[in-house]
Amino acid sequence: MTHGDSAGPVCSLKFVTLLVVLGPELLFLGAGVQLQENGYNGLLVAINPQVSEDQKLIPNIKEMITEASYYLFNATKRRVFFRNIKILIPATWKANNYSKVKQESYEKANVIVTDWYGAHGDDPYTLQYRGCGKEGKYIHFTLDFLLNDDLTAVYGSRGRVFVHEWAHLRWGVFDEYNNEKPFYVNGQNQIKVTRCSSDITGIFLCERGPCPQENCIISKILQEGCMFIYNSTQNATASIMFMQSLSSADRFLQLQQAAEFYLMQIVEIHTFVGIASFNSKGTIRAQLHQINNDDDRKLLVSYLPTTVSAEAETSICSGLKKGFEMVEKLNGKAFGSVMILVTSGDDEHVTNCFLTVLSSGSTIHTIALGSSAVKNLEELSHLTGGLKFFVPDKSNSNSMLDAFSRISSGTGDIFQQHIQLESIGEYVKRHHQLKNTVTVDHSVGNDTTFLVTWQTSGPPEIVLFDPNGRKYYTDDFTTNLAFRTARLWIPGTAKPGLWTYTLNNTHHSPQALKVTVTSGASRSAVPPATVEAFVERDSTHFPHPVTIYAIVRKGFYPILNATVTATVESETADPVTLKLFDDGAGADVIKNDGIYSRYFFSFAVNGRYSLKVHVNHSPSISALAHSIPGSHAMYVPGYITNGNIQMNAPRKSVGRREEEQKWGFSRISSGGSFFVLGVPADPHPDVFPPCKIIDLEAVKSEEEVTLSWTAPGGDFDQGQANSYEIRVSKSLQNIQDDFNNAILVNTSKLNPQQAGTKEIFTFSSELFTNGLEHQPDGETQKSLRIYVAIRAVDRNSLKSAVSNVAQASLLIPPNSAPVFARDDFMLKGVLTAMGFIGIICLIIVVTHCVLNRKTRADKKENETKLL
Repeated sequence: MTHGDSAGPVCSLKFVTLLVVLGPELLFLGAGVQLQENGYNGLLVAINPQVSEDQKLIPNIKEMITEASYYLFNATKRRVFFRNIKILIPATWKANNYSKVKQESYEKANVIVTDWYGAHGDDPYTLQYRGCGKEGKYIHFTLDFLLNDDLTAVYGSRGRVFVHEWAHLRWGVFDEYNNEKPFYVNGQNQIKVTRCSSDITGIFLCERGPCPQENCIISKILQEGCMFIYNSTQNATASIMFMQSLSSADRFLQLQQAAEFYLMQIVEIHTFVGIASFNSKGTIRAQLHQINNDDDRKLLVSYLPTTVSAEAETSICSGLKKGFEMVEKLNGKAFGSVMILVTSGDDEHVTNCFLTVLSSGSTIHTIALGSSAVKNLEELSHLTGGLKFFVPDKSNSNSMLDAFSRISSGTGDIFQQHIQLESIGEYVKRHHQLKNTVTVDHSVGNDTTFLVTWQTSGPPEIVLFDPNGRKYYTDDFTTNLAFRTARLWIPGTAKPGLWTYTLNNTHHSPQALKVTVTSGASRSAVPPATVEAFVERDSTHFPHPVTIYAIVRKGFYPILNATVTATVESETADPVTLKLFDDGAGADVIKNDGIYSRYFFSFAVNGRYSLKVHVNHSPSISALAHSIPGSHAMYVPGYITNGNIQMNAPRKSVGRREEEQKWGFSRISSGGSFFVLGVPADPHPDVFPPCKIIDLEAVKSEEEVTLSWTAPGGDFDQGQANSYEIRVSKSLQNIQDDFNNAILVNTSKLNPQQAGTKEIFTFSSELFTNGLEHQPDGETQKSLRIYVAIRAVDRNSLKSAVSNVAQASLLIPPNSAPVFARDDFMLKGVLTAMGFIGIICLIIVVTHCVLNRKTRADKKENETKLL
């Protein structure tokens, strides 16, 4: 019986043949598994005659090898997959229209399924009896391994396990772990875990009984029974021959899903869209076609590639050439066209077409998939003014969808664009859920679409509640099994409020589930809230930080008091999240301008980083800024002409605007990518100083000066500084040019707080007051203007730049006794010392004279006695 695969991608099984064994005498010679046009043909799976019939066994075998084919195709960089398999059925099973055997037999099977358990229970294994690079005998699976879904938590998904064992069987590859010697001592005399790669993380535990310490390493000698427990989520690149349960990303599937998402939801109406693909040569898949309705969108989706060429060579210039041909065929030239270039391959010759690209007049947005993408890909965006994005090789990353969501036609018509309200992706264990809420505010709601994506053969169980409690289920979604997407379009205007969704992973193994929600403006006269995220510069060199910005506004009016969170992803490290602030401190130059900022310096590796920003505003009275931010032209109220005052028209006044945000709002935006160089491979000392304090203010109160500022961090605007250095001078020039020699204020009782906290410090003004000014009434009043600056110091004595200079005017009542400043104290001290020295010298001289006089008198007296 032959079963076709409805999905149709090249990495899926084309057919499965089920054969029934008529008798033990039917033994024939066969050619075995053959590799033809990148597909394995003739893989034979045999079920042992002692295995009892189970209706779930055959579907599970088919699902396992289908998943394995898909995984193998990506693991080998699109080189090989399983085209078809045959399953040999025991003769004792009931007849079910199975095909009769030809030359197949149990002894020739590449994979056998039995209910016999070896010394290691349900461990899948391959019988290898020859050396490295030599084929094995067969792969062995137990019945329980194929039927008991609980074992996927132990071994990983069955498809990945199959690929692990297939490498043993077909290529003679051996394991990259050692159960007998799980640890080794490296060249630095350190105990290490046998694993590939060394970046795989985890902790040490004792297998038998308690350990003397929390870890089981004492004096570099492992205690008996010690074992290494791996973290369930890893970002390191690992070998399938080490730990088959570690997940991997699928670039092509993510690209399919994102391209379908862009065509169905993002690209604006009346836009002309074409599709081209390339490897070593470019191919036009769909000529430019105008989008006027959903049928046009679906037609373009049908032209998206469903297979990936196994050819390793990449020619970006060939793909761009085909893109230019499409546009020129319609318009005669490429001016004004927009191209989205997505690639994961390297291309040493991409610079050959830079001049052609520059003269084309086209804008090119680039999306780099994984770390292997051509290094100077972003130069195409730089030359043409396009956006640039990076998608890390992580299945739970939504960076691909976020990138396509950010790309618009460039018309600036916010009422025709779709706004991203939600973007989330998580690894979900089997029979676990991904549950969250998304806010649809009153300014959006038209064309609201919920998109769900997954990895396995079938969709998760979906339940969606609208604000009124209406339920939508998986069957209400439009499902595309080939691209593994499910989409729900809400007709009319979606109800404002909280929409709650739940995704239940019904698959037998963990998988990445993702949700993306987009919507359009609900009214043409009311602009919706938007966010635009970006970085200060495209690249940086360690240890210089990157400044992240997010502009949050409604029309042109800034939105205040929003919670803005940035997520930065690299190729291998965990995502880093940090809050952005609009407080006029740290990286944020201007307070309450709707531009939220923060320094980012947590560089884990060299290479590309992606940025995404999430904005959330709680239900409240949302305050818009008093005016539109920016550097405005000066308003001149009037002039004096020939002695006459001529006033201009009054300036338009824009008061503080307030809007009721009953439900709040949420927004998502990709901030593109940036590049980091010079990150040390080994641990490095602290090289990040506190950031400059830019909001220092000074207020004079009676006999005291009160300073206020926003606390910096120990590392730029994060963490906590160790101390402050405050200095005062009577000269603005001196404190700016020679801060170190200004008067030092005692700050021993001032303990820095966490970054972002408001600091208050008060000191007496008497220590720094000097000078008398004569008043007209004859009385005197002491008056002095002082200048104050500050810098922060961290635990490693790294100092921030000197802050802005604050000033305060000190006035003391006329009856107060004069108090001298430091310079006068110094002068007084010098004069006093000189006075003491003079007195001492005078005493010495007088004493000397007296002694001399006495000596002469004694001498004269002696002379008289002699006479």
